Amino acid sequence: MTLAYSPCPNDTYIFAALSNGLLDGEEPPLRVALEDVEALNNSALKGDYELSKVSYGAIPDLLDKYRILRAGGALGHGCGPLLIAKPGTGKTLEDFREKLIAIPGEKTTAFLLLRLALGSSPHIIQMRFDQIAEAVQNGTVDAGLIIHESRFTYEDAGLDEIVDLGKWWEKETGLPIPLGAILVRNDVPDDQAKAINESIRKSLQFARENEDKVMPYVRQNAAETSEDVTRKHIELYVNEYSDDIGEEGIKAVRELFSRAHKAGLIPESTEPKFV
Repeated sequence: MTLAYSPCPNDTYIFAALSNGLLDGEEPPLRVALEDVEALNNSALKGDYELSKVSYGAIPDLLDKYRILRAGGALGHGCGPLLIAKPGTGKTLEDFREKLIAIPGEKTTAFLLLRLALGSSPHIIQMRFDQIAEAVQNGTVDAGLIIHESRFTYEDAGLDEIVDLGKWWEKETGLPIPLGAILVRNDVPDDQAKAINESIRKSLQFARENEDKVMPYVRQNAAETSEDVTRKHIELYVNEYSDDIGEEGIKAVRELFSRAHKAGLIPESTEPKFV
């Protein structure tokens, strides 16, 4: 089977041991594919990989092919996407309703949250997440929706935060923000899926206990070379929900899908399927 995930530090940290044969025991043999988050969303739409990290914004379109694993995902508090712009171009989300916004992908949770907060779909251009801040800085776009490492570096480019969509979500719901999940394709039996889920948890435990053995893999694949940025990224996105989404996390996912349905952003009420 193939396990596909992003080269971002939170994913490579979680999966380093599993992907590099560092675990003891009978772990399933896996091939690894590293892709950008929106490329993963689009690959999952085609059912390319048995196991894949995807955005929660894409999952309503994927439940005919996949279920959601409880481990390995990205949820949390204070970790939401940010809308950024040059100083003096606007102060609120409303100021950018008619302006051009760069987004990291139409299926990302970030874009879903932006549409929910704005109450409409803005003018957008899609680009890879690590190119967005530069596009804002050079005036190619009026604003940018940033995720991953970019939230730790945009101020270095002289850019301002317009809105933190994670804070918006938490104020609205009181729940953690569901960003991404590991999906398992429906042709993988439940017992095998549960064994893989446990292997992901073991891989994360190994990383926490043996960082010297996993950090070279993390650094090798990170978009940002700064050790400080890499550390901040892991500390923010790898948390208790990475071990198990838990009932609060599942409630957050249901709330996201419910709001998206009521806003007309997904065609029908979607019930997440976990295994």
